[in-house]
Amino acid sequence: MRQIVTDARLIACCGLYCGACGSYLRERCPGCLGNTSATWCKVRACCLERGHGSCADCTSVHDVRDCGKFHNWISRLIGFVLRSDRAACIACIKEKGRDAFAREMASSRRHSMPR
Repeated sequence: MRQIVTDARLIACCGLYCGACGSYLRERCPGCLGNTSATWCKVRACCLERGHGSCADCTSVHDVRDCGKFHNWISRLIGFVLRSDRAACIACIKEKGRDAFAREMASSRRHSMPR
């Protein structure tokens, strides 16, 4: 099993922190950027197409809640069930930067900001 480490490369395109995700830690998932089979993820595809590390780098949409790829009904349902707030993650990345966000998530052992 992997250990939780601070690594900005483990920030998913949608703002989740893969470095503290159970699937990543149990080596069931390589993380967002390494998961080439995640072709279903529109957020990941958009970020890769535009050369963004995450939605925090997007200049097309001011608030990620206004983006149909990021804030659709499926993502809202999953966020509700898992009590995660990806929009808060993106806001934190914008405010503090990728490294500080990775440090905060690793030290709190969370993959997402709580709802």
